[in-house]
Amino acid sequence: MTDDNKEILDGEDEATPDPSIAPTEDTQTAEEPTPQNQAVETATPAEELQAEPEQNEAPETQAGETLVELLDTAEESEGDAPEEDQAAMQAEETRALGEETAEPAEESPTIESVLEAILFATDEPLPESKLAGIVETTGKQVRESIESLNARYEAHHHAFRIDQIAGGYQMLTQPLYNSWLKKMVRVRGDNKLSPAAMETLAIIAYKQPIIRADIEAIRGVAVGEVIRSLMYKGLVKIAGRAEILGRPMLYGTTKKFLEIFGLNSLKDLPKAEDLKNPDR
Repeated sequence: MTDDNKEILDGEDEATPDPSIAPTEDTQTAEEPTPQNQAVETATPAEELQAEPEQNEAPETQAGETLVELLDTAEESEGDAPEEDQAAMQAEETRALGEETAEPAEESPTIESVLEAILFATDEPLPESKLAGIVETTGKQVRESIESLNARYEAHHHAFRIDQIAGGYQMLTQPLYNSWLKKMVRVRGDNKLSPAAMETLAIIAYKQPIIRADIEAIRGVAVGEVIRSLMYKGLVKIAGRAEILGRPMLYGTTKKFLEIFGLNSLKDLPKAEDLKNPDR
C-alpha cells in the first residue's frame, strides 16, 4: 500500500462518526421538556384540586344526557302505542290511585233498614208505638216504611212480608209456601191440641168473654180440665168475672192465640157461614 492510500483511509476513518460520541443537537432538543410538560410539572396542589371537579363533571353530564334520552325514548314509545293501550294504561293508573286514596264510605242506616232488622230479629209482633220508640220516629213514618218494604218484597218476589199480627207487626212467610213449611216444621208437643181442646178453644174465641157453664152447655161435657190445659199453654186467660150470681170467671183468648193462628185481631176470625163441614 502506498503512502497516498494510507492517507485516504485515515481520512475516511476520521469522517466516520464514533458511536460513543455524545448525541447531536437534535437528540438534545428531543429530550428537552416541552412547555406543556413544564406546566404539568409546575402545577401547584391547589390547582390540581381545582382541576379534579372539572374531570368529575363529565360523568354527571353524561348521566343526565342519558336520562333525558331514556325519557324521550319512553315518550316516543308511548306516542307510538295504540290509543286503546294508552287509555287502558291511564285507566289502570287512575284505578290504582283511587284505591290508594279512597276511604271506605260508611253507609248510614235508613228507617226502613232499621225496621227491617228489628222485625227480622224479633220473635213476637211489635206494636207500632214500640217500633216508633226504638227507631225514634213517628208512627206515620213506621207505617209508610213498612208499606215501602212490602212493596219491595213483592216486586222482587220475596217469600216473606210484614203483616199485622196481634196488634203489632211481624215478618211472616207468604201463604204460598205453607205446604213446604209444613213438611219442614215439627210442631212441639205442647202446641198440639186434642179435638176437645180445639172445640173448647173455638167456642171461647167466638163467644168470649164466656163463663165455663156456657161452654159446657154448648159442648155437653165438663170442660174444666180442658180450660186449665189451654190456660197452661197460654191460649186462654181469665178476662174478668160475670155480673151474675156467684160472679163466675169469664174466659177469653190471649195474644199468643192470635200469634199462633196468624190473626191480627178477633175480627179476622173466619165467619161462621164461611166454615165448611169437614165431613163434606
